Amino acid sequence: MIRLKKSPSDVAVTFALEEQAVPGPVSVVGDFNGWTPGTHTLKKRSNGTRSVVVKLPAGEPVRFRYLADGGVWLDDPTAHAHDEQGSLLHL
Repeated sequence: MIRLKKSPSDVAVTFALEEQAVPGPVSVVGDFNGWTPGTHTLKKRSNGTRSVVVKLPAGEPVRFRYLADGGVWLDDPTAHAHDEQGSLLHL
């Protein structure tokens, strides 16, 4: 799930997955963090999801994927587009 909260200078992007989507830790990785696992780790929430909020520049495209424990890659079905490199958001 993706939620966007826009301000004049940036966009707060909430990256979220259902808690039971995959076991173990999950990070969101993308061009905004050098595709580095562990930089933006999803945290468990009381509503049955796990999520992380990342502030990104407005007007920029963002490519990302989720990386789960054991090297399991996941794309977000709610992203604006998908291709062979993963999920894409147009901010």
